[in-house]
Amino acid sequence: MLILIFYFFIFIVAVQILYYLGVFGKFAFAKVQTITPKKIPISVIVCAKNEAENVVNFIPLLAEQNYPDFEIVLIDDASSDTTLAIFEGFEKQYPNIRLVKVENNEAFWGNKKYALTLGIKAAKKEYLLFTDADCYPTSKDWITAMSSQFTMQKTIVLGYGKYEKIPNSFLNKIIRYETLLTAIQYFSWAKIGHPYMGVGRNLAYKKEMFFNVNGFIDHMQIRSGDDDLFVNQAAVAKNTTIAYTPESFTISKPKTRYKDWILQKRRHVATANYYKPFDKMQLGIFYCSQFLFILLPIILLAFQFNWIAVVSLIALRYLVAWTVVGFSAGKLKENDIKLWFPIVEIVLIVTQINIFMTNTFSKPVHWK
Repeated sequence: MLILIFYFFIFIVAVQILYYLGVFGKFAFAKVQTITPKKIPISVIVCAKNEAENVVNFIPLLAEQNYPDFEIVLIDDASSDTTLAIFEGFEKQYPNIRLVKVENNEAFWGNKKYALTLGIKAAKKEYLLFTDADCYPTSKDWITAMSSQFTMQKTIVLGYGKYEKIPNSFLNKIIRYETLLTAIQYFSWAKIGHPYMGVGRNLAYKKEMFFNVNGFIDHMQIRSGDDDLFVNQAAVAKNTTIAYTPESFTISKPKTRYKDWILQKRRHVATANYYKPFDKMQLGIFYCSQFLFILLPIILLAFQFNWIAVVSLIALRYLVAWTVVGFSAGKLKENDIKLWFPIVEIVLIVTQINIFMTNTFSKPVHWK
């Protein structure tokens, strides 16, 4: 039995190395990306529900972007706080801000996709750039950096949404590592030619793409997924590209309580159940192989079975994975995270198992 476990462990290590070098290496070792400014018309779309504290600080940063032709579409999704009043003030202050007021609709009660659809229809520009109400760009050239990746063929641009650093917070390191790993995955698969997701914190596409797939209609009943399910449906090799220059990043406020972050991750995992079969399969294989990479050597070392070979295989996998994560972290300006890689990876794997088990027996809560 131990011999069979050992050979299976060799197979798992091979799978992990294949993912890290064969897939994730496509992004990790990609050449430095350049920005060639374009002057295409852009509508920046922000949907908010009870986000008064965030929008009062972050919307001015969007309005002050250094770009020749853009508007900001602010969508108030039936907020019960002062979000709408703040938006109305911004509409008077900035001539390029357009306000969309969404009232609760019985058929789409509390559905963010309904609010976004109204905002997209109200947008006057040909290209759409999305971010969340709790996000802000890293520079005044965010629109320039994201829009620079559009071409006649590339009509979907996947960006990177970072999280703020919180000093001396281990939870913050886990959150930022998980965000980094997710970005490595969807950037790499996009470079291979099989894009499968993007994040609404930083996502752009041509308006006609939205209508070509009938918007969110195929997954309107699923509360989440206005970003990743849309990309999973509309994105293909020919029409999708990525933006990873530092100027193209957005930054969000991270969760500060483990309980809140777990709920957020439960929603994301639940949404992934609606991905295309291949995408669910490749994600399932990767995460299962991660778990087995931790479990199998514990069994083998507990019985002192060929420990030199087992330790050597562990070292080989960590050398490959750490190198790929390190190069990727450098591109996405997350260098401090790579130093914590072995620890935060194990914690994240245990957390993912917990999320999977919890989601099996109960559904997470979605949009506010």
